[in-house]
Amino acid sequence: MRPGDTSERAVVLAPTGRDANVAASLIREAGFAADVCPDLDALVREMAAGAGLAIIANEAVKTADLRSLVRWLNEQPSWSDFPIVLLTRQGGGPERNPDAMRLGQALGNVTFIERPFHPTTLVSVVGSAIRGRRRQYQSRAILETLTESEGLLQTALSAGRLGALELHLPSLRLEASNTCKLFFGRRPEQEFSYQDLLESVHPDDRVRRQTVFDRAVASGGDYSIEYRNVWPDGSQHWVDIRARAVLRPDGTVRSLVGVCSDITARKVAEIERENLLAQLAAERTALAELTATLEQRVEQRTADLMTEVAAREKAQDQLRQAQKMETIGQLTGGVAHDFNNLLMAVMGNLDLLRKRIPDDPRLRRLIDGALQGAERGASLTQRLLAFARQQDLRAEAVDLGTLIRG
Repeated sequence: MRPGDTSERAVVLAPTGRDANVAASLIREAGFAADVCPDLDALVREMAAGAGLAIIANEAVKTADLRSLVRWLNEQPSWSDFPIVLLTRQGGGPERNPDAMRLGQALGNVTFIERPFHPTTLVSVVGSAIRGRRRQYQSRAILETLTESEGLLQTALSAGRLGALELHLPSLRLEASNTCKLFFGRRPEQEFSYQDLLESVHPDDRVRRQTVFDRAVASGGDYSIEYRNVWPDGSQHWVDIRARAVLRPDGTVRSLVGVCSDITARKVAEIERENLLAQLAAERTALAELTATLEQRVEQRTADLMTEVAAREKAQDQLRQAQKMETIGQLTGGVAHDFNNLLMAVMGNLDLLRKRIPDDPRLRRLIDGALQGAERGASLTQRLLAFARQQDLRAEAVDLGTLIRG
């Protein structure tokens, strides 16, 4: 197998003797790839290019500068633990050789084989190392998949403006993302514990939130709730939290893992819409009541208008009657004045005539009758002037019998 990210080849460094060629031949015969390196620098380059394990003779590194090799091993990614097979002389194992032990500690994942070794031993050790390297490659693939999935998840959370959180039980240790902290009025660098979360919940929503939380923990079901939280600056905001319980093998809840989002804008819009609907309902009710009483009020108003019209017509009749009477009074007054002037002339002449005629009883009776008629005409004239309101009425006692007979 050629170099690469998943290479399983063995790179061999044994600069003295035939150990390198012998080891490489045995490995190839077992079905594995093997390449021989002339020196330590070449070995490090081949390891960096891609290899499943390294087989190193003890004498190749005993006095060599190992800094480049140790640096490469220390810079391995977290999934990698590169296997090294160290070939020692007889009696040179770590249990009897302190130098070999220190070398093993410096190189990390080291397996010791004492020479001379049986071919089966080498093939067995190489096979075990390659299988271990395969598992490391698998772990790398899993980590890469997880990393990619986590990246996609973070992208999705950012696109949906969602914050992530996990609450560990029973310790109540809270892990919250920076976005989640922002939804509770905290900056990314600030600490945000579960106690901080509880204290931020609006007092009117605490009992309801605790009830939903206790039910989710007791049943192992989902945790879903919307409630208000109060930021450190005193402003109120709405948050929507949805989490799922992660169970232990015994069925108890290990943690609640979920997401949260700020729904302040939506809740404010809903509250405004509810207020508007309530206002519209009140207006509809008032309109229905107004419509129900409209006919009655129209009838009442019509009756009132008819009453006003009748009163106005009556007043107009009275006005016309008054104007007519005034006209009649003015006419009567003029006639009475003229008639009174005529009577005064008649009465004056009769009075002069009575003084000058002979003392004849018959003539005097005729003149007295004419004077009485003239006086009665004068009395009528006075009553006409009183009717025309041009002469004051004077109340006086009269003899009705005499008045009627006269």
